[in-house]
Amino acid sequence: MARRSSPSSDDSRQPRTRVNERIRAPEVRLISEEGEQLGVMPPKEALLIARERGLDLVEVAPTAEPPVCRILDFGKYQYEQAKRERQARKAQKIIEVKEVRLRPKTGDHDTQVRLRQARKFLESGAKVKVRVRFRGREIYHPQVAMEILEEFAQNLTDVSEIEVKPNMEGRSLLMILSPAHK
Repeated sequence: MARRSSPSSDDSRQPRTRVNERIRAPEVRLISEEGEQLGVMPPKEALLIARERGLDLVEVAPTAEPPVCRILDFGKYQYEQAKRERQARKAQKIIEVKEVRLRPKTGDHDTQVRLRQARKFLESGAKVKVRVRFRGREIYHPQVAMEILEEFAQNLTDVSEIEVKPNMEGRSLLMILSPAHK
């Protein structure tokens, strides 16, 4: 018979914070809700102090020797932790890569439209991958595509810098432009 895992065993993704009776260290360093050190003591004694004050005993530094526990409201602590994580995620800037596709026989007007598009992407902070795709026998003339990419990069020098020089990738020649640092 197959053994099923309990729903609570799925928490291996993130280490759980030990609270109150779940603290198993022989001694803990206790910090009050105001932040003052109350000394090193057994967790049962620390738990009694926390209960007298109507708060929880939370292990905030399990790897320290002895582990550091703090007297605080656990619900509020969890909320603050989640809030800090959300702020950190919001602060991370996700760099987007936009792609502009051309062909060796793309007309001048269409190329100008793609240039304006790429300029808009670069000004908004995104990287731009410029791809010149070959069909059939066009692949035997990569110098045509190289000229197109060089002209493209030349027209965007004020807002970009070449991150990846033009190189062949399958049946296309591509180059990556990143926003210029000012």
